[in-house]
Amino acid sequence: MYINMWKKIALNVFYNIAILLSLYAIYTGISTGRYEFCLAGVFVAAIFIILKLKLIKQIKETTKQP
Repeated sequence: MYINMWKKIALNVFYNIAILLSLYAIYTGISTGRYEFCLAGVFVAAIFIILKLKLIKQIKETTKQP
């Protein structure tokens, strides 16, 4: 069980890094006028936010079980 939780923590860290990189891509796209970068950044950020919310829901369910 502890190994599985460490995997989920590592996955959460990966999701956080991916969200930050996509936010940076959005910022870079806006500052350079390349709006396709903004669109890609928003799309990727939305996907990783959804995955992160699902992971948080899984973690809450596993911690509730005795």
